Amino acid sequence: MQEVATRAGVSLATASFAINGTGARKVSEETRHRVQAVAEELGYRPNAMAQNLSRARSSFIGFITDSVATTPFAGEMIRGVQDAAREHGYVMLMANTESDPRTFHDVASMMLDHQVHGVVYSTWYHRQVSTPTGLSGIPVVLANCYTRGDRLQSFVPDEAGGGRAATEILTAHGHRRIAFINSDLSAPATTGRLRGYRKALQAAGIPFDKNLVLTTTPEQEGGYTAGLRLLQLDPRPTAVFCYNDRVAMGLYDALRTRGLSIPQDMAVVGFDNQEVIAAHLRPALTTVALPHYELGYLSLKWLLREGAPTTGEAPEPTRTLVPCPTVERSST
Repeated sequence: MQEVATRAGVSLATASFAINGTGARKVSEETRHRVQAVAEELGYRPNAMAQNLSRARSSFIGFITDSVATTPFAGEMIRGVQDAAREHGYVMLMANTESDPRTFHDVASMMLDHQVHGVVYSTWYHRQVSTPTGLSGIPVVLANCYTRGDRLQSFVPDEAGGGRAATEILTAHGHRRIAFINSDLSAPATTGRLRGYRKALQAAGIPFDKNLVLTTTPEQEGGYTAGLRLLQLDPRPTAVFCYNDRVAMGLYDALRTRGLSIPQDMAVVGFDNQEVIAAHLRPALTTVALPHYELGYLSLKWLLREGAPTTGEAPEPTRTLVPCPTVERSST
């Protein structure tokens, strides 16, 4: 800073005002431009940590994940947080812990060292988590996960709403015998999507038939095995809602081995909208999208708006359900 001031022929205080955009009345536009040109020529950059201390406010936002950064949906979640940060003049610091407690401790310490304004904590699949420790004193919001008793504000997919929307696509096409291939894992998605499936049937006046609900591993092989079981039913279903797109891909394989076509012989709806699968199956798969961008974006927007209020107390935390939009293609 002193070198910039000397080269520009101004005092240290004037250089500081010009570079940091403060003291507008004390620095003319001509002087400001001259100082900024010298700073650019010398490659000067303000010390962000020192600025945080002087302003008592950080320009950093933390984003801590268990393994989001290595999943197919990483880009949208990260983009959502980053867009919200950029809109408010913040820079995102991201760290991936791979669910290792020691790594999380180190990451939390790093975030505190950088005096982050707050932290978005996220998991790669929707589930309950323990309250993140080691982040005391700064606001924390959860994305795609929640705590027991909702002790922290969280934003999660509306699994039941998504399950209902997926099934309603099929009822809208006139199907009455609709099967559901569900996951055998214990998770909010498993119970929520089943609940939505049942609500859609009820709304359409279709009796629930437990024989049309199969559970399997939520992978392609699980979908293939479950698909062969469905084809043994008499009468067989005319439409199937699959727990996710990988299961739907396995169901496609099962139907082809029996010489059946989609959607003429059986309509299929998936869940997740995993682009590398859904958009490239033949026919392209109708599915329900997980709102990863919205989860990241809304979480950080809430953190900056409500998480650290300038006056009064923070609002009571809630679990906010984010809608899962439908993506209709050719499989229905």
